[in-house]
Amino acid sequence: MNEPLTVDLLVVGAGPAGLFATFCAGFRGLSVAVMDALPELGGQVGAMYPEKAILDIAGLPAVTGRDLVEGLTAQAMTARPHLLPGHTAQTLAYEDGTPVVTSDQGLTVRAAAVLVTGGIGAFTPRPLPGCTGYEGRGLSYFVTDLDDLTDRDVLVVGGGDSAFDWALAAVGRARSVTLAHRRDTFRAHRATVDKVLASEAQVCTRTQVAALHCGPDGHIESADLKGPDGTRRIKAQRVVAALGFTANLGPLESWGMALDGRHIAVDSHMATSLPRVFAAGDITAYPGKVRLIAVGFGEAATAVNNAATVLDPASDLFPGHSTDRHGTTTREGDS
Repeated sequence: MNEPLTVDLLVVGAGPAGLFATFCAGFRGLSVAVMDALPELGGQVGAMYPEKAILDIAGLPAVTGRDLVEGLTAQAMTARPHLLPGHTAQTLAYEDGTPVVTSDQGLTVRAAAVLVTGGIGAFTPRPLPGCTGYEGRGLSYFVTDLDDLTDRDVLVVGGGDSAFDWALAAVGRARSVTLAHRRDTFRAHRATVDKVLASEAQVCTRTQVAALHCGPDGHIESADLKGPDGTRRIKAQRVVAALGFTANLGPLESWGMALDGRHIAVDSHMATSLPRVFAAGDITAYPGKVRLIAVGFGEAATAVNNAATVLDPASDLFPGHSTDRHGTTTREGDS
């Protein structure tokens, strides 16, 4: 039986927004626990895109998902959080007005406030049609190690940002790179599309994977591509199906929060419709919402500081600048 845990703040979700929220909670002197269904910190960025270059983090022209998670984790650990990986937040109840969250492993966390930073919620890769059963034999839905593409013939399937990012990452590393998309228009960022089109990668539009073929060792060695001019076979030892993900809120949907589609509705305080429950990051919805990691950082700070005033109405919303804590900030007019 898991011993119950009591903290000031429970962060549900250990992705970038959740990790930064953990740091912010520690900065305010709050005790904090971090719960995530995945076995490691980093959320979807750490699990799916460790090698992918992220370009929209302020002050960092480019950073891999792995490096970003490592930096955020080191920062979050200054709060000395209780880490609860491998625990899915299952139920929410209230005891004397205090939220109590129970995980699927039977762990109960009594928290003065809860902050949900669950990214896109529970996510499942969209399968490559007609090609199930090849996972682990050369077919994957994201790349966790770019070295695995070295000196391979790589086929990337999809027309969104992830497909073009993986294709671009494979160029110069793989023996050959082919990108196949069933339409003749793309959903990826124009600049990335232009880079791939200008590279040595072969881009095939109005093309779908008709079949995958394995060699004697049981691993994929080639693929049949069906396009406007018929079907042709190409060499491919690695196939990356970047077709997106289906997502849902999972157990969070039963908590009773007001929702906006598959997202949690919040106000300008990042408060949900439930008392003492806040949300931040991609899982939230409000007018004008922009789903960027950078935006999630700001929402996390807003949520934590507003939660702190709920815990202690006498406390200030603004905790001061971090530089103030070290006595290094000089404001205009100070002497």
